Amino acid sequence: MRDNYIEKSKRKKILLLSDDLRFPSGVGTMSKELVLGTCHHFNWVQIGAGINHPDQGKILSLDKSVADETGVEDASVKIIPSNGYGDSQLVRKVIADEKPDALMIFTDPRYWIWLFNMEREIRSRIPILYLNIWDNPPYPMYNRSYYMSCDGLFGISKQTVNINKQVLGEEEAKNHVIKYIPHGVSAHFKPLAKDDPKVLEMKKKIFGDNIPEFILFYNARNIGRKRTSDIILAWNDFCVHYNKSNVKCCLYLHTDPVDNAGTDLPAVVQTLCKPGVDIRIDGNRYSTEDLNLLYNMSDGVIMASAAEGWGLALTEALNTGKMFIATVTGGMQDQMRFEDENGNWINFSKNFPSNHTGLYRKHGEWCIPIWPEHGRALVGSPLTPYIYDDRAPIESYTAAIADLFNTPAEVRERRGMAGYKWATSDEAGFTSAQMAARFIEAADETLEFHKNHPRSRYEFEKINPEQPVLRVDYDPVNYSLDK
Repeated sequence: MRDNYIEKSKRKKILLLSDDLRFPSGVGTMSKELVLGTCHHFNWVQIGAGINHPDQGKILSLDKSVADETGVEDASVKIIPSNGYGDSQLVRKVIADEKPDALMIFTDPRYWIWLFNMEREIRSRIPILYLNIWDNPPYPMYNRSYYMSCDGLFGISKQTVNINKQVLGEEEAKNHVIKYIPHGVSAHFKPLAKDDPKVLEMKKKIFGDNIPEFILFYNARNIGRKRTSDIILAWNDFCVHYNKSNVKCCLYLHTDPVDNAGTDLPAVVQTLCKPGVDIRIDGNRYSTEDLNLLYNMSDGVIMASAAEGWGLALTEALNTGKMFIATVTGGMQDQMRFEDENGNWINFSKNFPSNHTGLYRKHGEWCIPIWPEHGRALVGSPLTPYIYDDRAPIESYTAAIADLFNTPAEVRERRGMAGYKWATSDEAGFTSAQMAARFIEAADETLEFHKNHPRSRYEFEKINPEQPVLRVDYDPVNYSLDK
């Protein structure tokens, strides 16, 4: 029996609003891992979002399938499919029908403005939990009212936890449970031997008899901030100028070839890459087991994102014992394990919101970090007026690919396995089981906090027209100089 097991009739029920947990998006995948990992302790009902959801109008019980997968025979998991993340009327109805003990949201706060507008109505009865992430500083003071609308703020990255605290301010932060709950992946992701029959079979299936000696793997969406085209150009430059021995090499992109949020990748390859440069673009959907084989057949993983809340491909790389190349930004910093002057895994603070300026350089041996310290750009939109974009030059990725390529295979394996041991340790805890355990502790604490600090449905405040505008209280450019 699992630790913290509670029989079905005595469990608290959580209403989850996120991508349908059966869907393969990052949010959907993590929603699934959380539900499967905690179904022995909580009952779950989800308003499962999708675009033009094929099951709209149905109510689906997943009790049997969840029980079969987890061994929790009395699991209670229900999905109410929805086109989009729902609205106030649907939430009111589901709360009335299901009588949950907590409501949890997951993904960008701009999707939940309608929910934050009714937070007093909800929080006078049940707490709101928010599994949240924010890609970059400067501190998003425009998110403050959103964070104030929640009882539990569970930051996916260390950077996000610090952002939650700094944006709320010291006094307001005391009114919230703020915890670090990084993403963790399922036990299906694990290191396999190079000569494992299933790995060899996958290579044969993809490459036939023309199997490369060096494979660099990319597994993420084809969207602008991921900078997939930069990876293609860096790879082309590596093949033309660094692969002097003409070793058979392949860049294997598991992504949609064309995406309106990204670009036409085949056009980039055909027009800008030299003939003979091997780049495969695979838009097929794979099971978790087959994705594990794709990682294991590779010699390394790359992500060149200019903004990245977490970077799930790096977590999967770590759990399969693979080295990776990645930009020092967002949650990808966590997975590089930068050390401070005392040898500790870095934490962030008011005057040190990110390590993307390169203040700390010592990192885990499993990664090759790419520094954007001279390529930061402030971008924004009307709803998010300012946020840093961490751009590094293409040449930096080319050099990193050459570095990985020139590292002997046995050394790559040793360094990758060092990452695996750390990622699955208690310190990192980047597995679904460890993520679930952290969530149970944080959710239980928030439920107890809400019970002991009840909120009224209404509160009167005297409006002060002289109230100053919220400002960031640190140097948003040179913060790395003053920790």
